[in-house]
Amino acid sequence: MVSVLIRIFGVLLMLTALAVPLMQAPDREVQTLVARWAPPPSDFLDLQGQLVHYRDEGPRSDPTPIVLLHGTSASLHTWEGWAKALRGQRRVIGIDLPGFGLTGPYAGKYANTPYTAANDVRFVLDVLDALRVQRFTVVGNSLGGEVAWRLAAAQPQRVDRLVLVDSAGYVFDTAAVPLAWRMARLPVAGVLLEHLLPRPLVVSGLVDVYGDPKRINDALVDRYFEITLRSGNRHALAERMRAFQLGEAQAQIAQLKLPTLIVWGGRDKLIAPEYAERFHRDIAGSTLVMFPALGHVPHEEDPAATVLPVLAFLGLAKP
Repeated sequence: MVSVLIRIFGVLLMLTALAVPLMQAPDREVQTLVARWAPPPSDFLDLQGQLVHYRDEGPRSDPTPIVLLHGTSASLHTWEGWAKALRGQRRVIGIDLPGFGLTGPYAGKYANTPYTAANDVRFVLDVLDALRVQRFTVVGNSLGGEVAWRLAAAQPQRVDRLVLVDSAGYVFDTAAVPLAWRMARLPVAGVLLEHLLPRPLVVSGLVDVYGDPKRINDALVDRYFEITLRSGNRHALAERMRAFQLGEAQAQIAQLKLPTLIVWGGRDKLIAPEYAERFHRDIAGSTLVMFPALGHVPHEEDPAATVLPVLAFLGLAKP
């Protein structure tokens, strides 16, 4: 019996040795990703040594631009459907948050800054100051949602309206967190993920956040896969996951006093719909719109349907 187990163990080691080279995925410098993932209207801002990837679309005369903030492991591309519907009537600014997209890890004056939502707030304000945007509407999904409501709490004089899409904020059950995020938090697994990125792991993560996996296609997987390889992003994700504190500032949510729209996917397995109801209760006068068939990223999964309540909330015509 022992000899059989030894043989099996030996075979597993051999298979692992063969598989690891196939899963190797080295970092890619941002310059190699620009042609495919940052064509116009993408632009880059040098913020005191920190490269920032952003898109600034629509009429510059808009006094309160719409700022779009993505979630963990996503990028400004997640908002393309909404941006297309909004930019004909409003100025729309999408930003890749630090450690994600083509912005990449903290650098320059931000080097060694911890990856926390509070620091994301300061980063976004610095970007908007550089773009000379004073008052704005802020829209955020998941992590971006927490950054959005924290912005509203910290700078009420600058935030005109708030849109939360399956937003983080409260303490929630972490059992539904995608496998890659849980692995990134572990010391050994986190280091391995900085060098290995099995494509099936990316697919698994998308399945976790989509209400209907049939909406996931090769182009979508390519985008998430390639942008994750941006130099430094995987290391930044590991640092962010280890610094992550659930519900750290949730008491601020009930103090919000501004027009707020809450959009949620009824099949969200990461942050369950019950938290949409909680945001709705805690933010006085807020409006809640639920999409029963969609998941954690409803704006990406079905942009045409989910942007409609946003247009109504902002008093805009349908495209």
